[in-house]
Amino acid sequence: MIAENALIGEGTPYPLNGKKVLPDPTEGRVPAVVFVHGSGASNMDEQIYSLTPFRDLAEGLAARGIASIRYDKRTFVYARKMRGQSVTVKEETVEDAIRAAGLLRLDPRVDPDRIYIVGHSMGAMLAPRIDAEGGDFRGLILMAGTPYRLEDIVVRQLRQAAGSRGGLMKAIVALEDRIFSRKFDRLYEMTEEEAKKKKFAGSVTLWYFREMGRKTAADYIRETDKPVLILQGGMDFQVLPSVDFEGFKEQLRGRENVEYRLYPELNHLFVKGIYNDILKAGKEYRVEQHIGPEVIDDIAAFIRRGRAAGED
Repeated sequence: MIAENALIGEGTPYPLNGKKVLPDPTEGRVPAVVFVHGSGASNMDEQIYSLTPFRDLAEGLAARGIASIRYDKRTFVYARKMRGQSVTVKEETVEDAIRAAGLLRLDPRVDPDRIYIVGHSMGAMLAPRIDAEGGDFRGLILMAGTPYRLEDIVVRQLRQAAGSRGGLMKAIVALEDRIFSRKFDRLYEMTEEEAKKKKFAGSVTLWYFREMGRKTAADYIRETDKPVLILQGGMDFQVLPSVDFEGFKEQLRGRENVEYRLYPELNHLFVKGIYNDILKAGKEYRVEQHIGPEVIDDIAAFIRRGRAAGED
């Protein structure tokens, strides 16, 4: 395995440190992936407590002949600089993923026609948009994504939290649910100016949700004939297999070149689930684990057999 430092967005106001990982030795030009983070600030490994899913995937794919690039998320590095701006997922995520793909295409060891995107969680929600807006990937790999809008997931997770608590905490979470649900009333009837003025929480405005929610991942997928692989953990309590995974199947019914993989014992980060409780996420993610070979094997097999749209 060859691991090299990379700089995404060199010469822009937001350069980001990254890591390029390649198989060693490389035999001709190899396929490659761009990793796209979930929600929130995150480093290049997408580290959450003791878990490092992007590092696990990068090293596992390199062992299977596939290169990758990962990088610190813009909000992880430049949170203070971006404070007060009307940020959307375009500035937070989309632009940097496209730049990372461009950097891979300049590497003579990488096949520029076999670059894929691997989006996790909110990154999976955005992967089809990134492809459509300039990523131009060979195929899309969505891990723990959803075909629904972000605001729907936020409200649903609050209700999950209320349902798993009793007494005062249940009442507090239920109140938060009602408050946040009302904030989304008439969201898509607002003008851009109205949405930018209304705060959701902290510095996040309703424009963040409205801009992202104009088209869902499923909307974008229906507009392309590129191959798609959708992966889901059966013990995921953040994105639900019975709702989101099955929702993709329903919304993409009849769509060719979409494959589905469900791992019954794995959680949102594709390691073994423990508590299956959204309120114990921190405790669960503090247990050191690594993504197993079955997930990495499935991703590698999809990439190896993938063909560009229209290719025989």
